[in-house]
Amino acid sequence: MSDLLRSYLTVFIFGAVAVGLVGAVLGLGSFLRPKRPRPEKLIAYESGVDPVGEGWTQAEIRYYIFALLFVVFDVEAVFLFPYATRAEAYGWYGVGAMALFIGILTLTILEAWRKKVLRWS
Repeated sequence: MSDLLRSYLTVFIFGAVAVGLVGAVLGLGSFLRPKRPRPEKLIAYESGVDPVGEGWTQAEIRYYIFALLFVVFDVEAVFLFPYATRAEAYGWYGVGAMALFIGILTLTILEAWRKKVLRWS
């Protein structure tokens, strides 16, 4: 067996053991926990306030856009960190690629600012 295949086999074994342990702990927890169903446990409950009215409400679209912008700029950090740790190895190609990437993100934030998406109120 080659070293590469042995490495994959090791990862597979550790993954199978992890999945097995998670399943065993969840199974043990469902077996040991008390089971006392009550109608009060089935109602929606948030922030200590009893629910009034329907559970369906329509949220404003700007909250979703704000969340999407957060995700976009959070993913930016995922791409910038590896580049920052190995910038000298990438040379001028890396500088150009990161300049293009940051330029596109700058255009994204300017467009969001122009459309007044970033205003909370």
